[in-house]
Amino acid sequence: MSEKVLIIAEAGVNHNGDINLAKKLIDAAANAGVDYVKFQTFNSKKLVSKNAEKATYQKENTQNETESQLAMLQKLELSKEAHYELIEYCKSKNIKFLSTGFDLESIQFLNELNIDLFKVPSGEITNLPYLRIIGGLKKPVIISTGMADMKEIEDALQVVLNSGTSLDNVTILHCNTEYPTPMGDVNLTAMLSIKEKFNVAIGYSDHTLGIEIPIAAVALGAKVIEKHFTLDNTMEGPDHKASLNPVELKAMVDAIRNLEVALGDGVKAPSPSETKNKPIARKSLVANTDIKKGTIFTDENLTIKRPGTGISPMLWDSYIGKEATKDYQEDDLI
Repeated sequence: MSEKVLIIAEAGVNHNGDINLAKKLIDAAANAGVDYVKFQTFNSKKLVSKNAEKATYQKENTQNETESQLAMLQKLELSKEAHYELIEYCKSKNIKFLSTGFDLESIQFLNELNIDLFKVPSGEITNLPYLRIIGGLKKPVIISTGMADMKEIEDALQVVLNSGTSLDNVTILHCNTEYPTPMGDVNLTAMLSIKEKFNVAIGYSDHTLGIEIPIAAVALGAKVIEKHFTLDNTMEGPDHKASLNPVELKAMVDAIRNLEVALGDGVKAPSPSETKNKPIARKSLVANTDIKKGTIFTDENLTIKRPGTGISPMLWDSYIGKEATKDYQEDDLI
């Protein structure tokens, strides 16, 4: 692969509204070697109505079925001041800060913070005014497609493009919005269908347990990987249980970086490391018995053995029937 895979560690709301916990998440992401650590920027009252219920997984993970989605999210907001503080902290840890805005004011605020790329979360892929503002920023855009079909992806992409963003500045992430995603629902090859239909850079936003699916996505050509992580899966909150712990996050990053190198340039040729083994592992034409000069080479007096420093066995037919030009002892290279 010619380009490095962009790895986004999704801290999301796993800071539980505590900026000190958010900084510890940044530490873990930096230690894992990701490119971005991503949070979520929203005004709860602009995001959900007071009557909106929590998703089933949110009820289960928070162990609170009566709490409204609004009440849950209000405890997870990051203040504007917290954003400034976290951006500076990211700089000190040599990791890039990113956040997903979930309402129009949050997008404008993030733009004022000079965020260098914008992420459209799956829930906003049918939000026309939102998509217009994102597209109008003319910055790199990553679009998650959980819960979407191809027509909805096409419509959202067209809005972003019509608003001023160029296609080469768009990456579309295949995604499944269930936490955790059952393996049978991943449908990873849909990522390739997206690439083929829209001729766009592709990636994968993962909500499965474990790290094998994002690694497989890179093998299939993903240019961006996004994965939730937490400091502790047992913490209270909606997303902790479907997140990687710091050890798993680092293991995923290491595996992806190894895979990037291993994918290579696609040209099939002996590598520098294996060339030295060619004469050891390959074979040559060898005398099967003592052969006197002038004797005709036959299937009986020739054989094929290591090392591979002599005549290639691919030339076998060319030597059968020829006269030996010198004496050979058994096991001599011809």
